[in-house]
Amino acid sequence: MKRTILLNPGPITLTERVRQALLREDLCHREPEFAELTLDIKKRLASVYPEATSDYEAIMLTGSGTCAVEAMLSTLIPQNGKALVVSNGVYGERIVSMVTTHGKGVEVVSSQWHEPMNLIEVEKHLEQDSGITHVIAVHHETTTGRLNDVAQLGQLCKSKNVALLLDSVSSFGAEKIEFADWNLEACAATANKCLHGVPGICFVLVKKSVFDSRPSAAETLYLDLDRYHQEQLQGYSPFTQAVQIVYALQESLKEMEDLGGWMARHQHYSHLSQQIRQCLRELGISTLLDEPDYSCVLTSFNLPLGYSYEKIHDSLKKSGFIIYAGQGRLKKDIFRIANMGDIQLDDAKRLRNCLQSLFR
Repeated sequence: MKRTILLNPGPITLTERVRQALLREDLCHREPEFAELTLDIKKRLASVYPEATSDYEAIMLTGSGTCAVEAMLSTLIPQNGKALVVSNGVYGERIVSMVTTHGKGVEVVSSQWHEPMNLIEVEKHLEQDSGITHVIAVHHETTTGRLNDVAQLGQLCKSKNVALLLDSVSSFGAEKIEFADWNLEACAATANKCLHGVPGICFVLVKKSVFDSRPSAAETLYLDLDRYHQEQLQGYSPFTQAVQIVYALQESLKEMEDLGGWMARHQHYSHLSQQIRQCLRELGISTLLDEPDYSCVLTSFNLPLGYSYEKIHDSLKKSGFIIYAGQGRLKKDIFRIANMGDIQLDDAKRLRNCLQSLFR
């Protein structure tokens, strides 16, 4: 059977090793075996970045990456606090909607989607408003593929003693995250992107001291990270977890460790993305952003004259490749190619041949 290669930013093409993990025996989530499984995964998640191992706890929820982000914001932004959201894409705008929905105070520093974060305005806000308790940003904004300059943003947060909450849904496991230097209080992510797991389990890495220093600010039942924290200390959860998906996450983390961890994954992704960009550049197709601005995970390309997204998508789909459209106001201007998941050099070579046939 021909493999379908997903070149969208999650879900990803699974390895056979992870796929086989889905076939393990059925298990009740209230049994001690599941608690043991949960504790093992929590330890592995916190160890993806060794710097986080001792000071951060991974809290697992059943849901998408958006679920993890919303749980992080709901629980950690105090009811009398104020968030400063730094936005330059769909997911930054989604964060603004979440904070507003939960009735928390919010200020926004926005940039155009094709532009970097406006750190000058961020600094002004932090200097002028002492009521800001948290800065929130998206690490890898998949709207465009931009890897935001969170290092500089984090330095601002640290110098102003304001906590940073990070949407790392599309970067966790593939891009550098500096927990102490960025004054990172928490970051949210999911199983089915750079960790190569299956959709259905998400998680938040939270600084352990937070749970001892202040009560939960959540105004929802399901998204209250404090409830999960209390029960997951023993490996259980307040609500039903997706058991088979948890099996797959454990296996994907073991596989990642065997292959050299996040730095090896970053190197592999970087090689693949460079190959894809070079191929399309040679075919006269330009990138939306300057190449140094991209993550190693995804690249956005301008639609060439005479080609619609549908034409490109449908042609590649016939050859077993699934690409991604632009979002919102970029829908008619760009297409996106991600390179997460089980994509090998032979797959990249076959993709190159398909692109050459399509655009020549």
